Amino acid sequence: MKYKRILLKLSGEALAGTKGYGLSADVLNILCQEVVSIYNLGVQVAIVVGGGNIHRGVAGVTEGIDRTTSDHMGMLATVINSLALQNILERASLSTRVLSAIEMRGIAEPYIRRRAIRHLEKGRIVIFAAGTGNPYFTTDTTAALRANEIEADVIMKATKVDGIYDMDPIKHPDAKKFDQLSYIEVLNKNIKVMDSTAVTLCMDNNLDIIVFNLFKTGNIERVVIGEKIGTIVTKAK
Repeated sequence: MKYKRILLKLSGEALAGTKGYGLSADVLNILCQEVVSIYNLGVQVAIVVGGGNIHRGVAGVTEGIDRTTSDHMGMLATVINSLALQNILERASLSTRVLSAIEMRGIAEPYIRRRAIRHLEKGRIVIFAAGTGNPYFTTDTTAALRANEIEADVIMKATKVDGIYDMDPIKHPDAKKFDQLSYIEVLNKNIKVMDSTAVTLCMDNNLDIIVFNLFKTGNIERVVIGEKIGTIVTKAK
């Protein structure tokens, strides 16, 4: 295996499937099968999931909610998604722990770095909930922060398309796909793969980001064993 400890970043919108909101049982089952395949290889798996299928902090501002309150609502949405992921993974007999940046006894463990690493070492899947616990920070930034804290080998960002393009490939069939980009190229070209804070944090710590299609069976395993799929964001050659 090329990567032995990964952080998988999932968008809340991906969990909604074709519905556009809420949770899709079909997507959860697909994700569960993909995680089982790499877990059986001995990979240590951490997950950060967004909450956009329930509430997006930025979107709430346009509805008259102040940004801090709206971001807190978004953090709670990620907890809902994390609990759903935990449930589906444990039904597949995978030991799973939800660690929340906002303390909520009886639902999730509080996030403690050493505890998270210990869970991974014991073969448990760790799901990081409630973002960083602070407003104005996205779950992309959470993924970059937690990945560095647990010393993950890579961030795997699962999307609905098979990499990074110069335009939206769904709207533009002639869009050009990038096989590799540097952090600086992503920042300079303002490519919306992850927010600039997350990309900068990865750049400062030489942590690669791989963007790939979640819905193509076996893709997560292909990335783990080192196949070149999707787009890798890494330091300049």
